[in-house]
This record gives sequence, structure tokens and C-alpha cells, in this order.
Amino acid sequence: MAPVAATVTRSLATEVLGNPLSAWLQALAVTVLLLLLAGLVKWLLRRHFQRRAARAAGATPEAAAAPPGIWLLALELMRHTRWLLLAPQAVYLGTLALERVPHRIDTVLRDLAVLTVLLQVALWATVAVDLWVSRERRRRLDSDAASATVLGALNVILRLLVWTLLLLLALDNLGVNITTLVAGLGVGGIAVALALQNILGDILASLSIAIDKPFLLGDTIQVDTFVGTVEDVGLKTTRLRSLSGEQLIFANSDLLKSRIRNLKRMSDRRVLLAFGVDYRTTADQLARLPALLRALVEAQPGTRFGRAHLKGIGQASLDFELVFYLANPDDTLYLDTQQAVLLAVIRTLEHEQIRLAQPDRTLWVTAESEPPAPRSRATSPAAGA
Repeated sequence: MAPVAATVTRSLATEVLGNPLSAWLQALAVTVLLLLLAGLVKWLLRRHFQRRAARAAGATPEAAAAPPGIWLLALELMRHTRWLLLAPQAVYLGTLALERVPHRIDTVLRDLAVLTVLLQVALWATVAVDLWVSRERRRRLDSDAASATVLGALNVILRLLVWTLLLLLALDNLGVNITTLVAGLGVGGIAVALALQNILGDILASLSIAIDKPFLLGDTIQVDTFVGTVEDVGLKTTRLRSLSGEQLIFANSDLLKSRIRNLKRMSDRRVLLAFGVDYRTTADQLARLPALLRALVEAQPGTRFGRAHLKGIGQASLDFELVFYLANPDDTLYLDTQQAVLLAVIRTLEHEQIRLAQPDRTLWVTAESEPPAPRSRATSPAAGA
């Protein structure tokens, strides 16, 4: 056994790249142990947070429908912990067992370990921002759609700030003078802004929409001839779902330049019905008709009578206008009520024996008593000439 032990001792004392083999084995053992320990801790924490999140969600019906909580946040952080981002730290800590490490390699390993830590922190921060924004948007969408729209833009801004801070910290760790860099970016930013003015215009328009709130998520708006429900307000575009089902996409800057009609913010809806009656309608019938129209409108629930008048004398009809208002501007209710009023108008006209005007024309032809005598060719100016 002694010769074997001596052989092993001599082998472990053999230098490889300036370090004994025993130091390399110790560094490898430390690296593998740290990776296994990190994987085990991640697995145990993930299972623990998953059980706690399921228990919190199933406690009560209200909790089951609740948005993500602290346990779900912790679970998502464990899910987004990348094993490859833990390996550089384990390798760097393993190299501490070596007696001599070249300065350049040690610097590279240390910088790589710091950069991967910053990247992992940035991923965690992004997950936390996404979960918080999605939770707040779901919670406020029904009660305060304005803040839900602002949170959509805030999500992108917060993520941009996180990654910008990560980039600055990474550059500072690599020895780059951030002050000089920021000053240079300020000068070069003018040229970039001129080159990207359309994109920057859309981004500023997105912030304007979020702050001024001309429309909110879920609002039905009309842009020129297009009508749709607002689905998303992004940094560059706003997406609508049209009444026929397709998605409409508008650039934010173009959207603000257009005339927007927010149909959801109607306090009440004005309905104008115009029709014409036949010229054979008597004056007494015309005088009774406004009161009859008012009565049939007031008989409809949720309506407010506006006016009913004989508007004018047309070429083929006596023109009437009926105006009433709906307290609920819903499209389906509007069409149902308008249909009910139109049917009531037709029944009223039938009961009063008043005919609707038809697009016809009467042609009166008057014949002369004696036909004119034919002119002879001899007396015509051409013949005389």
C-alpha cells in the first residue's frame, strides 16, 4: 500500500499549468459541488413556493380568483433562475482553490461572474415588473381603465430602465468611463433622434395617449371610417378589434392626428328618424301626428322624447322628423329600440289611415284643341331662298 500511496502522492503533486494536480481536482470538486448545491436549492425552493402558491390560491373562492401574489412571484423567480448563469460564479469560486492563476484569466472569470449576476438580477427584475403590471392591470381594468392603460406604457418604460441600468453597471465593471460615454451618447443622440424621428414620434404619442387618455382599453372608438374596440396601446402602435373581427393597427402618431370618436363615452344616444307622408294627408291628420309620435316614443323603456315636427314640404312628400334619446348607448339596445319605434310609427300611420310617401311622379299632359296646320314646302324659308 505504501508504494501506491507514494505514487498517488507524487501524481497529485505533479504540476499542471503552474498548479499541482491536487489543486485542480479540488477546484473541480468545488465547482461541481456548488453547481449541484445551487440546482438542489433551486429545486427545493421551487417545490416549496409552488405548494404555498397553490395553497394560497385554493384557500377561498376569492383567493382562487385573485391575481398573482408573493408566492407566485417567488415561484416565477425560481423558474427564471438560469443554470447557465450560475455556472460562471461556481467556476470562479472553484478557481480560488488554485495556487496560481494568471491575472488575465482571473480578471476574465471575475468579470464574467459579475456580468452573469447582473444579467440574472435583470431577469428577476423583469419578471417582477411583468407580474406586478399584469396584476394591477387585471385588478384595475374593470374599475379604472385609465390607470390600466397607463400601466401598459409603464411596463415598457420600467423594463427599459432595468436593462439600461444593467448595461451601465456592466460597462462600469468592465472599466469603461460611464461619464464620458454618457456625454458622448448625448451628442450622438441628436443624430440618432433625427434618424429615428418617426419611431420617437410614435413613442411620444404613446406617452401622450397614456397621460391624456383620449381612450382607454376596452373603449369602442371610431377613427375616420374604422370602428373597433381598443385591445392594446403599445409604444409604437395601437391595436383595435373591429366589429367584423379583424385586427386594426394604427401608428400612435397617425392615430393622434386623426379625428377620434369615443363611442363608449356617450352619455346618451341621439336617434333621428326621418320619413315622409303622402300629399293626400289632411291638415288635421298632420296636426295630430306629432302628439302620437311622442306617445309611442315615451312608451318605449329607457327613451327620452326630443321633438317631432313637420319639417318641410318636399317634392314628393310631407317630411317629418322624430328625435329621441337613449340613456344607454349600447349598439344592440340602440338598434332594438329604433326597430321598435319604427314599427310603432308604421302601426300608428296605418291606424290613422296615413300613407307613407312613395317615390312616384305624376305627369300631366295637355292636348291642344286643334292640331297646327302643316307648313308647305313652298312657304318655307328654305324654299323662298
